[in-house]
Amino acid sequence: MVEYFEVVKVEKTSETLDVTLEERDNGVEGYKSGELRPNGFYEESIVRDYPVRGRKMSFHIKRRRWVEIETGKSVSRRWDLVAEGTRFSKEFAAFLKDMLGQIPDYGPLS
Repeated sequence: MVEYFEVVKVEKTSETLDVTLEERDNGVEGYKSGELRPNGFYEESIVRDYPVRGRKMSFHIKRRRWVEIETGKSVSRRWDLVAEGTRFSKEFAAFLKDMLGQIPDYGPLS
């Protein structure tokens, strides 16, 4: 992840640990230098992960988007960051499913 994302902010409370990651401006596979120009970020995604030292862990992920200079088409990298049907990381969802036989619904915090 550190190859493609940069940690830009870490917020810690007694109950939570929130880490904000922004996608690095490394371009998109299949495009040559100069074919794309940066065009901001998509809306932030939140991924829940393993609790850390008793705190709920969340990654706030800002994915970058680019525009093809020649066509004006919007382009971005494809990421599979969360387990399907959840807001958990794939690894944490697999752990919960293995331990509990299902992925629990903790309401808006899950």
